Amino acid sequence: MTISNDSPYERPSWLLSLASMFRHPARVQIAALCHRKRGGVQEVLLITSKTTRRWILPKGWPILSYNAHRTAAIEAFEEAGVIGTARRKPFATFLSHKGGEAGFKIRTRVLVFLVDVESTTTDYPEYGKRDVRWVPIDEAIKMAGDPGLVDVLEKLKA
Repeated sequence: MTISNDSPYERPSWLLSLASMFRHPARVQIAALCHRKRGGVQEVLLITSKTTRRWILPKGWPILSYNAHRTAAIEAFEEAGVIGTARRKPFATFLSHKGGEAGFKIRTRVLVFLVDVESTTTDYPEYGKRDVRWVPIDEAIKMAGDPGLVDVLEKLKA
């Protein structure tokens, strides 16, 4: 079936442009996989997202004036009060989505950096805005609100 230019079924060009923004390419976010050993058990840190309250990793958009691993350490501090050192090379990557305004979902590619935790504090920018929880890896796998995050946690467990 051919649709002519004056067809009421043709989508306006501005709508096609808007739709393509959310399709390709996936936007990149930087995540911090904070880990520590406590009582001989390896734990990871999960936080809740602000809107859907899914259990996720601290993450955010790249900060152009910093290397990606430094951005991961900043996100860990700002969202969860973690003070630590992020490893320079990404540990893993996964596809996810970010809920936007008015119900839009933006596809994202998440680069995950391991963060070796030195200490934590309750004096950080998003204190009280999210739930923050340290859990053993097996529990984190059950809690994770994203299938891609589950794969990353499984990789850390192995």
